[in-house]
Amino acid sequence: MRVHLLTIGSKMPAWVSTATDEYLSRMPSHCRVVLQEISAEKRTKTADLKKIRELEGDKLLAAIPAGSLVIALDVLGKAWSTEQLAGQLNNWMVGGRDVALLVGGPEGLSSACIERAELRWSLSPLTFPHPLVRVIVAEQLFRAWSILSNHPYHRAD
Repeated sequence: MRVHLLTIGSKMPAWVSTATDEYLSRMPSHCRVVLQEISAEKRTKTADLKKIRELEGDKLLAAIPAGSLVIALDVLGKAWSTEQLAGQLNNWMVGGRDVALLVGGPEGLSSACIERAELRWSLSPLTFPHPLVRVIVAEQLFRAWSILSNHPYHRAD
């Protein structure tokens, strides 16, 4: 099983790439997380942000591997505790399907991405900058795996 972390934006600050890569490198081969950066549309002062969100949504949808369970990262989605995420990860691994996590750009996900998603996951009621989302997701997936594997990384009771 692979988790495909599909994100809008490339050219991230070094700290984003370093942190994301660190957590992704810790994942075992049977639960590999693959980051795919999708180029953002050009934004200008007069840009149509709704149109940009739709174009970026089309790129995200085109990048979803066939047969994947699609999950939209969306503030209006369901919030999972770390333990609940570990349960989700376990279900994904047992289910045998790849998972595609969709992370929108600064304007969020298009309605087409939300409609395509089988699940909607909210990291928090707070709004995070989209580069930080990939770091949080990578860390939380590693933490969820550590719970399932009795790895000492997660130290909560």
